[in-house]
Amino acid sequence: MASLKDIKKRIGSVKNTQQITKAMKMVSAAKLRRAQDAVVAARPYADKMQDVLSSMAQRNAEASHPLLEEREKKRALIVIMTADRGLCGGFNSSIVKAAEAFIRNQAEGYEEYTLRIIGRKGNEGLKRRPGLVIDKVYENLTGNITYATASLIGSEIVDDYLEDKYDGVFMMYNRFISAISQEVTTTQLLPIVPEISEDEEPSYVADYIYEPSSVEVLSSILPKHIEVQLFRAMLESVASEHGARMSSMDSASKNASEMINKLTLQYNRARQAAITTELMEIISGAESIK
Repeated sequence: MASLKDIKKRIGSVKNTQQITKAMKMVSAAKLRRAQDAVVAARPYADKMQDVLSSMAQRNAEASHPLLEEREKKRALIVIMTADRGLCGGFNSSIVKAAEAFIRNQAEGYEEYTLRIIGRKGNEGLKRRPGLVIDKVYENLTGNITYATASLIGSEIVDDYLEDKYDGVFMMYNRFISAISQEVTTTQLLPIVPEISEDEEPSYVADYIYEPSSVEVLSSILPKHIEVQLFRAMLESVASEHGARMSSMDSASKNASEMINKLTLQYNRARQAAITTELMEIISGAESIK
């Protein structure tokens, strides 16, 4: 049985840990609010960009572009978004497991898969997995997400695709649903597939006058679309990270409270047993003197 000193020391240690978890929860809650606002602001623009592409594809069915053309499925690139830090529950591990399952099952029918990872934890979780090839790793980006960063990464991906390094590009990230809920999402970045609904009744579609031409307008919009979708996914991932960390630290604080209560009860019982033992020794000593 542990001594009173050991139990008291452990109680103090758990209380110190609880202070840290409570502080981390408060910090994540503050960051989550800002990240959530950024996600809500980015979603309409990203959705509208998709609508514009779909509209142009519907009006210019004959228009072609390398980013729209289907290729033979040989090499695929998977852009994986994780966090640079831990202590956020299953946020990072869920992405790692999803990526492994995606490659193992060859979900999209490609022969080879290469990973491009955003976040240090994703690299730590996947670099030791046999058979996985990591192209690039971007670290220390999730603390300050800017459109310039997404634009740079998007330009690299588009350039590699146009140089035929890859025949398809996919993006895997945690989609933000609420502070306590995130969903692992996999989307196809390249080739771009405009969302044209076949269920709607056909209607008259007015055409526009493009300057300088529809092909050049499309050539400008398509790379921008990749950048916008990456930017949105990065914001979604950061918001999900803060939500997962806030939820995880809240659970850790509650577990610490339960542990403190159990240790306090154990301490009181041990103290009571020690007092009882001392009284019995005093009484025995007094009786022996008589």
